[in-house]
Amino acid sequence: MAGARPNFMKIAPLMHALESHKNIEPILVHTGQHYDEKMSDLFFKQLNIPEPHVNLEVGSASHAVQTARIMERFEKVCLEQKPDMVLVVGDVNSTAACTLVASKMYIKTCHYEAGLRSRDRNMPEEINRLVTDAISDLFLTTSIDADENLIKEGVSPEKIKMVGNLMIDSLVRNLEKSQSVSMELQTLSGDSITLGKDFFKSKYGIMTFHRPSNVDDFKVLEKLVKIWTDISEKIPLVFPIHPRTLKNVKNAGLYDNILRYKNFFLTEPIGYLQFINLVSNSAFALTDSGGIQEETTFMNVPCLTIRPNTERPVTIWEGSNKLIKVNEISSEVDLILAGKAKVGKSPKYWDGKTAERIVKILETL
Repeated sequence: MAGARPNFMKIAPLMHALESHKNIEPILVHTGQHYDEKMSDLFFKQLNIPEPHVNLEVGSASHAVQTARIMERFEKVCLEQKPDMVLVVGDVNSTAACTLVASKMYIKTCHYEAGLRSRDRNMPEEINRLVTDAISDLFLTTSIDADENLIKEGVSPEKIKMVGNLMIDSLVRNLEKSQSVSMELQTLSGDSITLGKDFFKSKYGIMTFHRPSNVDDFKVLEKLVKIWTDISEKIPLVFPIHPRTLKNVKNAGLYDNILRYKNFFLTEPIGYLQFINLVSNSAFALTDSGGIQEETTFMNVPCLTIRPNTERPVTIWEGSNKLIKVNEISSEVDLILAGKAKVGKSPKYWDGKTAERIVKILETL
């Protein structure tokens, strides 16, 4: 099951590993939770994922409506396909919805990326994680802290398998390819820009922001925009902006001000290969997202995560990630520019071979 951008990077290596498997027939269901071409179709093309067998085309809606649509349509898929197991990935609405349907139909479920916890129930993703793990049958984890969380919640250790990180599988497979992809980006001011060798040599920061705690409160958003634009006068910033974040920036009356800063590159959402190219060559990442914490850890790119918590603490314990507050952004960027960036290492099993380990587990079921 895949439903949103992070899911695509996780499901791609698994689909590749299951190609022409003698005993396992994968049926790929795309819920359509992300329906924008840049955030869905392009990822399937660039990651070479086969066309989904089923597309539920649920589209955008409130959490309740979207979850209900997925459940209603996924139930029909289960009735038609009669799967032996439903494997879900990540922590989006699609993850919880499909697990609920399968569980109520007495179909075994497997959750990849199980056990991650932010301990913050204001995050919709945290609710999805808790719901999914409360009713799953098999738990595939990315790090030791996830194992420990599940055991504390009463999950039998025999049901937990630490396999590594599928996003890193996708990264390993595509990193070299990403370095030769066209870097022509469409800015929101209407201009098309091409980022070449000179731009990469001069260094820049890459950004992603979409968490409600940062972009839904206009006072916080105004403060962030001031910080971002100030930083862009020290080092260029590239921001492929999430549609909801862009909407809030405009509604808060901040959009025109951003456009006045020549080194603040506000672009449309971009493809996976372009994004990985930007991250791998950047001086740092500024984010409130989850997956980029993992990608930067593998590439040892300094990552500043503007959140009160993270469900991926291994990226802090072992990786190049730092959890910081809004008022700490400028000083942390200054440290990086002064050559004092955090240096990390890749956690256990983040080696590009996670899909192989998962297939071996599935073969024993």
